[in-house]
Order: sequence, then structure tokens, then C-alpha cells
Amino acid sequence: MRRFLFIVCLLLSLGTQAQIVNRLRVDQPTFLRYAQARMQEYDPANLELADSLYQVGVRYGNLRYKCLALSLEMPVRYAMGDYGRMDVIAAELKGLLANRKDLREFYFVTLNEYIEYLLGSNRMSEAVLEARELSRLAMKEKNPLGQMFSYRLIGLIHSYRGNDRLAVDNLQQALHFCRESRNEQELPNLYLLLAQEQMKMGAFEEAHQSCNEAARYQDFFPAMREKVLMNRALLYYEEGDLESFWACYDGLKETPASLDVVYLRSRGLLEKALERADALDSRQERLEQRHVLLADMGAYEQAYGNLLQLMAEKDSVYLRVQDEDVAILEAEMDNARLREEAELQKNRNQFLLLGGFLLMFFLAFLSVLIHQWRVRDNLDKMRAQQNSILMARRAYRQALETKEAENAVKIKLIQNKTYNKL
Repeated sequence: MRRFLFIVCLLLSLGTQAQIVNRLRVDQPTFLRYAQARMQEYDPANLELADSLYQVGVRYGNLRYKCLALSLEMPVRYAMGDYGRMDVIAAELKGLLANRKDLREFYFVTLNEYIEYLLGSNRMSEAVLEARELSRLAMKEKNPLGQMFSYRLIGLIHSYRGNDRLAVDNLQQALHFCRESRNEQELPNLYLLLAQEQMKMGAFEEAHQSCNEAARYQDFFPAMREKVLMNRALLYYEEGDLESFWACYDGLKETPASLDVVYLRSRGLLEKALERADALDSRQERLEQRHVLLADMGAYEQAYGNLLQLMAEKDSVYLRVQDEDVAILEAEMDNARLREEAELQKNRNQFLLLGGFLLMFFLAFLSVLIHQWRVRDNLDKMRAQQNSILMARRAYRQALETKEAENAVKIKLIQNKTYNKL
């Protein structure tokens, strides 16, 4: 029963977004038609509306109408098990939106939905590859919404693989980026996913706190009360408080189909439980429920056949490969963060190097200026000394010339006196 209840709560926390938002900003009448169809996202009748929207998009060259149509068709193809067409839809959406940064929010939401369907159909390798592509783009563009989906998906993959501690770590990162992206409609489902992983780890007090956080939004988002009650029922069951478990169960307005199967089986109503199991959307869930019920009913050959189909989808070697894929994905995300930090450090180092170079250049320039000033000062002093010496020599020469002139006069006077005596 524990395994069944975990799957029920996990499915309740996935799928349709808490709010259907006009992310493509199409006209209001078209969006209302689209939103009404999305409320019944697995209804085959949606294919007609999807085809109509796509034809309008082709006729008028309207990319937004095409994207609406494709996103409306994808859940139906998933429910029908038409995974080939689902892959084609995802590829076309990526091609249409690859270079449209203005429509990134719709792109991330739709790619996240596609990866969830890959997980739901047990195509784990493809889910990891798509999650890797989403995380690379989100990291590159530093888009909080894309990073939120990236960490959430990695958390889910770890959850499927039983890596509870890693699932918790990634879901907590998803909560961080969810707040940063201001997409509060995603917060309660993230808290419920976190509560489920904490339960599996036996961290019941933390799980209660996460359920309480999710319960804060039950007045704002449809079906949140039922989701919280379901998770609390599971928590009480894990704690062994069966009285509180059944009290939560009785408090649900509408019992989810998977829990109906568990409840009917616990009451011995196996035929009715099998009818409910056959009505489940997920093939994997149907197989998990059917093989146990058929064994209870004594239809061992049929139970064995269902079990073989289930095990074929859960080959142990295949699962080990997925663990390696997840490790690679996480390593790439860590490497992306490290590259970003290294780039920042490189820029800081370059700035410091440039600053150091400028400082050295300034000091060298200042040293040259000081040296030139000293040389000029010395030259000025030398010039002053030279001038002084020249002036002294000039004065000395003038004095000599004056003295020679005086001597010449005296000689003439002496000569005149001598001549007169004669």
C-alpha cells in the first residue's frame, strides 16, 4: 500500500499547472477556449480545437496560434499512448520557439510538461536528455523559471530512482528559483513533492512542515485542499497513525482514482478496484495496480503477464544507466555553475591585473616625472652655477682690462715726464 500511496501523491503533484496563464498573449476569446480545453487536458475532443487553431496559425502565419494548438494536442497524444506524435509535437515547438526569447516562459513550461510525460511513459533516458537541454538554456540565459523546472525535474528523476536525499536537495533548489521567478502558483506542488521525499527519508516533522506550507495556498488554487489531504493521509500512514489516515481520507471531497483502487482493495471489493485500475491514465500505474489485484483474485496467469510487462519497463540494467545519466546531468549543471563562477573570477582577475598594470604604469610615470624634475632642477642649478662662473670671469676680465688701461696710462705719463726732463 505504501508504494501505491506514494505514486498517487506523486501523480497529484504533477501534470497541469496550478494556473493556466496566457503566456503567449493571444486574444482573450481564443485564450478562454484554450483554457477551457486545458481544464480537460486528456480529452480527445481537444484534438478538434487544436487542429482548428493550428490551421488558423498556418493561414495567417501566426506562430502563437500554432504553439497553442501543439501544447493542447500534446497531453491528448500522451494519454492515447501516441508517443511518436508527441515527440513530433515537442520537436516542432522547440523549432518554433528556439530563437524567441520573448516567449521563453511558455517554452520552459511546455518543455517541462513534455519531460513529465517522458517520465510518465518510463522513457527515462530521453527525459534526462531533454532535462539537460532545458537546464543548459536556463543556465545560459540565467532564467529563474527555467532553472526552477530544471531542478524540479532532476528531483523527480532522483525520486523515481530512489535517491531521496538528492531529490530533496534538488527540490529545495527548485523552491529557491520558484520564489526568484515569482511563480508562486508552483510553490504548493513543490512543497508537496518535497514532503513526499522527506516522508520516504523518515523526516516526518519536516514533511509536516512542508505540508503546512502547501496548505497556505489551498484557498487560492483549485484542488489544493485535496492534494494536501492526500499527502497528510500518506504521512499519517507512514507514521502508523491509521486513525488520522482514515480521517483525512474521509475528509476528501472527491477521492482520487488511484486511492479508490487502494481503498476498494483494502475492503475486498476487487472487481470494482480492477474497474478503477483499468480507468487510470498512466499505463505503468495500470500495470502496477492490475497485477496485484489479479493475483488477489486468483487470476495468476494474467497477473504474471501484467508483471512481465511492468518489469520489461523497469529493467535493472536500464535503471542503472538512468542513474548514470542523472549523475551526468547534475555534473553538467554543477560545471555550468562552476564555469560561471570561474568566468566571474576571471573577470575579477583581469580587472585586478588591469588595475595593477595601471598602478604600475602610474608609479612608473610618476617616477619618470620625479626623475625629470630632479634632472631639470639639477640642470637649472648647473646653469645657475655656470652663469655665476661666467659672470665672475666676465667681471674678472673687465677688471683686468681696466687695470691694463690704467697701467697703460701710467706708462704714458711716466714716458712723458722722462721726455720733458731730457
